Amino acid sequence: MLPITGYVEGWSTRPGETLRFMISVKGGGPYRARIARVICGDPNPRGPGYREVPVPWALEGTHEGRQQDIHLGSWGEVPAVTLPGGEVGLAATIWPTRLAAGEQAVLCWQGATGTLTLGSGPQGAWCRLTTPAGTQSLATGVRLTERAWHDIACRIDASGRLHLEQHPHRPRLDRPEAAALSAGAPGALSGTGRVAIAADYAEGGMTRHFNGKVERPRILAGEDIVAAWDLSRAMGTDRIEDTGPAAAHGVLHNLPTRAMTGSNWRGDVHRWTEDPGQYGAIHFHDDDLGDAGWQPSLAFTVPEAWTSGVYALHLEMERGGALHRDNIVFHVRARVPGSQARVAFLAPTFSYTVYGQFQKAGRQALITPRARQWGALPQAPDGHPEYGVSPYNFHSDGSGVVMSTLRRPLIDKRVNQIHLVDPSEGGSGLYWIAADSYVTDLLTRNDIDFEVITDHDVHAEGVALLANYNVVLTGQHPEYHTVETMDALAAYLARGGRFMYLGGNGFYWKVVPHGTGPWSFELRRAEGGIRLWETLPGESYHAQDGSYGGLWRRLGRPPQQLVGVGFSTQGEYAGYPYEFLDGILDPRVAFMREGLGEQARPGGQLGERGLMGGGAAGHELDRADTRLGTPRHAIIVGRAVLTDPSYQPVNEERRDHTWPARREDIIRSDLTFFETPGGGAVFSVGSMNFIGALPVDGYDNVAARLIVNTVRRFADPAPFPPPPPAD
Repeated sequence: MLPITGYVEGWSTRPGETLRFMISVKGGGPYRARIARVICGDPNPRGPGYREVPVPWALEGTHEGRQQDIHLGSWGEVPAVTLPGGEVGLAATIWPTRLAAGEQAVLCWQGATGTLTLGSGPQGAWCRLTTPAGTQSLATGVRLTERAWHDIACRIDASGRLHLEQHPHRPRLDRPEAAALSAGAPGALSGTGRVAIAADYAEGGMTRHFNGKVERPRILAGEDIVAAWDLSRAMGTDRIEDTGPAAAHGVLHNLPTRAMTGSNWRGDVHRWTEDPGQYGAIHFHDDDLGDAGWQPSLAFTVPEAWTSGVYALHLEMERGGALHRDNIVFHVRARVPGSQARVAFLAPTFSYTVYGQFQKAGRQALITPRARQWGALPQAPDGHPEYGVSPYNFHSDGSGVVMSTLRRPLIDKRVNQIHLVDPSEGGSGLYWIAADSYVTDLLTRNDIDFEVITDHDVHAEGVALLANYNVVLTGQHPEYHTVETMDALAAYLARGGRFMYLGGNGFYWKVVPHGTGPWSFELRRAEGGIRLWETLPGESYHAQDGSYGGLWRRLGRPPQQLVGVGFSTQGEYAGYPYEFLDGILDPRVAFMREGLGEQARPGGQLGERGLMGGGAAGHELDRADTRLGTPRHAIIVGRAVLTDPSYQPVNEERRDHTWPARREDIIRSDLTFFETPGGGAVFSVGSMNFIGALPVDGYDNVAARLIVNTVRRFADPAPFPPPPPAD
């Protein structure tokens, strides 16, 4: 646990709104808090350096903190189930995935007369009955097969014996798995008690979280159903429904994965909405996390004087002679969109959320020496797994992480933070928020007024929000989008909006927000794409809305249709220069050449140096392709073709293990411009490392001037003339 950390209730706010921060101080004690508007989030002393502007804030100063804990592990809670007395049993169908984790509870009833728990573990199915008269535990001693279906059950019979049994759905040929045994029970159970699914009750919280799928958990009184939870119902919610006579419905905690194939899945249905009965399983994990549930520590009304921008709450505490720090980033919008500026920076907060808490082995140890040398935050998620995992990780049981959440500390989504040791001399090694500050710093230095909006805002308000701006600029990596954000951006461009895509691998994966709002996202990595894991057969449709998941390209909306370029190749973090092509001389892009003279000529370079990998074209690159939707009239003003062998085609471009064409057909990034209906236009750079070239020489370089020229022209309300016929 970090000495001090926290999170904010949302990525953006406006003057007049109440903003709440949840803060934890390990062991409790005083801490200091202040807020500043961030100008540049890069701590590299050889770059622009970390810069901020303090803002007046009524709560600035010392506060008394308390420790707030994280409770990992998903489970289902049912507040009350009444046992009639006499014979009682627990039963479920399970698909265990991590037996080595030890005893794991599948179903538990706890009341005044005692506790009965049914579970599985390294020694097969087990059960435990605890009453005032004592405790009796049973285990079959026959190990279950992982990732296979089993029925397990326990019961107290009328004669006072405790029984346990397990049965595989598909018997193995090499050894038997069915087993049964019994022993005397220390009493009986009756009355009203609470029920836990996929976890066991313990003092102060839950324990023995189950890893795997659970189907048909139920409580029996002899042959009669007391409660039976059909986990295929209420699919797009956190509710679980009891089909028994008592209607003892419950709630799920910490976002287990729903719409999972059940034991009866036949393979003839892949969309759960067509036959929910084949999707009666939920996959629980001992490292799931949804809403951390911390209590607010600081709450205030955002002052009217705060201009739109990127802000950070800075936290500090001293302990043992050491200073401990953290910061929590949030975005302040204009109260009235477009009232402060007609230029908007669109912070990719969906990607910030999905990438949040990306645990990469060895990262914290790698960055800590440099971070301390630069006065930056030294933390990384692999050093603090207690804050959960990211969809870029596997769960502890080896399954892919489907759900993401912003209601927890996102300790790698900070400013004054590095994310890797940059391979280039003098490089910064940035991603996400700190990297995106290069864009807003460039605007600030060039006296271009701007407002900040977020993906979350566009999702909620649609094209009506975007319509307030002449031009909208993205950050480094706007990879994840909902139907709502994609629709809003497309409508904005169709109505004459101007858009500058300043990143790479954007508009790539579809996500679906939680049914209660975009504080959490569901991600199904269906079909192709660059991915660390893939959805299993039959599980490619989202639980939240029943829609198909995967790449926007596979869903009929390639990035090229929206911004002219789309993900083409990925390699190491190393960056390389672009060369201008003949397109830079086209009169339609004359505004780009202003002040560049002979530097903006075919063969001239830009982005040959940079603070991210050493050059502008790097890491994840996008190309133009008319077959995928790039407009025929688009102009490619510059291109980078990479010979670095680490750069290879993305999965969706391969037909087999080879790439059958020339490298320059695929291993490249295209600087692309095109006009849109209604006098609008798009300019796309198609590289994750491009914005790292902007700060070179104090933002006085060809790449930076090209972007500034384009922003100024795009901000000008004068419509772009329609292009001439392309063919």
